[in-house]
Amino acid sequence: MELDNWQQLKEFTNARIALGRAGNALPTNEVLELRMAHALAKDAISTEIDFLNIDESAKKIGVNTIIVQSQIGNPSEYLRNPNKGRLLNEPSNKQLKDYPENNADVCIIIADGLSAEAVNLHAMKLIESLLPKLKIKKLAPVIIVKYGRVAISDEIGELLESKIALLLIGERPGLSSPTSMGAYITLNPKKGNTDEKRNCVSNIQTDGLSYEFAAQKIAYLIDLMNTRQISGVALKDDFNDYCLAE
Repeated sequence: MELDNWQQLKEFTNARIALGRAGNALPTNEVLELRMAHALAKDAISTEIDFLNIDESAKKIGVNTIIVQSQIGNPSEYLRNPNKGRLLNEPSNKQLKDYPENNADVCIIIADGLSAEAVNLHAMKLIESLLPKLKIKKLAPVIIVKYGRVAISDEIGELLESKIALLLIGERPGLSSPTSMGAYITLNPKKGNTDEKRNCVSNIQTDGLSYEFAAQKIAYLIDLMNTRQISGVALKDDFNDYCLAE
């Protein structure tokens, strides 16, 4: 019997391939699964970040947290005006500006992004795996942001005078990954930075990168940034080569 290459490929991905057909349409079960996936993606966008659970999980591993908010006031505005999600509101800006202990090596930030459920599920588990791997002397409190976009990490890192900002954020939900989390790492965070200054580790989720693998890669990139004083496109990501050499 001839092997079906599409079915073989399907074993290695959650992407919607090799769906089959019924006449000139998709099979009924595939249509129903597509509708379910679409519903889960829509739900992911409307979920709220679980501040209480994240704070309790942080305390269990000995980490303090600070809760802040962007200039966004509600979910609808978050979708319509992304620029305001890149900046802190005035009370949050003052709260961090007045924080008595700054100049940390790394500031870890958790933001809801487009899938708050992603950070609810994965953020603290990743941080717990990451902390023992970091070669740093001082860690800032974990900052939890409501209605945050990626670039808000620049303002937060700058206010806390952190050498490196690590942002964990819910990624845009897809039809096979509604709860995927991304990690964005920036050396010398400051307002006005653009995306070429960041390194990204994406697809952190149950069916993607494991917490252990993602933590190893993030720690490796942070160590490289500290050593070479570069980040983003200037920093070659050779983590896979490093793993093979080990």
